[in-house]
Amino acid sequence: MTATVPVSDHQAEKTKILNRLRRLEGQLRGLQKMVEEEKSCVEVMSLYASAKSALEATGDVILETYVEMCQAREEKPADLVRLLKLAR
Repeated sequence: MTATVPVSDHQAEKTKILNRLRRLEGQLRGLQKMVEEEKSCVEVMSLYASAKSALEATGDVILETYVEMCQAREEKPADLVRLLKLAR
């Protein structure tokens, strides 16, 4: 018997991931603007560090969500290993 992820849970996770990606998009645009305007190195690197951290955290959420989906679909262990390698 195959377990399934409830649609509402899946949609909530999808929304959470998309919201994070939109915030990241805004941070990257802000970073581009700061470089164009030749803001101080400390300001640019601070935003860069923030965006990098947010991207890694978003990657963790994406990985967790998709691992749960793979388990629900009873995918092969090799597929999960490949997913983990991509996340590195």
